Amino acid sequence: MPKLVVQPTSTAQWHDLVSEAEVASGCLLDQDIESYLVFLLMRFTSKPHMVSRVLGLDYLRAGSAGGRANQDKLRDVGDHCLLFSGLFPHHAERRLVKISYFVDMGRVAYHQVAALTSNLMGETYAGLSREFVSLMDVLQTMRTLRGKGNPLPPLQAFELWQETGSRHALRSLRATTGANPVDVSEGAPGGKRKPSGLH
Repeated sequence: MPKLVVQPTSTAQWHDLVSEAEVASGCLLDQDIESYLVFLLMRFTSKPHMVSRVLGLDYLRAGSAGGRANQDKLRDVGDHCLLFSGLFPHHAERRLVKISYFVDMGRVAYHQVAALTSNLMGETYAGLSREFVSLMDVLQTMRTLRGKGNPLPPLQAFELWQETGSRHALRSLRATTGANPVDVSEGAPGGKRKPSGLH
């Protein structure tokens, strides 16, 4: 029977869980990005109602705010999009939107915060924007560690892989269907993905 290892603080517990998910997903994060994710998860556990937000409205409201309030609202949009896409992908299906909607909005929000932030945190937010899909993959892997949590449904996994290049979505698709997706859009003008086939 496996031993239960209890860490002395919730920070250490979250850090261990994130580290385990990084190894399982094959997405090793920069130390600053990893720390941001750990503290985001700690903040979320004290505010689980965050999931009920309408993020599109939050994003629009951020544009009408000024200065520091604008940065905070945009950061919150990025954080919520990351949690939605990573921990609650099934909510996207219930809301009749694709997970890539949250990926795109989250990336843009973090990018805009980075542009508005002149201190060292600006680079962290730029990294969150660049590494958004890897962060999402770590969170989705965390959901399914030790056989807990449901994998993405095949169609949702296929769309997410096709639209974002998510490695977790690709593994999920292969595991549930046995199919090996092939990207038939290589070299397509504009660098946009086009429909791919399953073989």
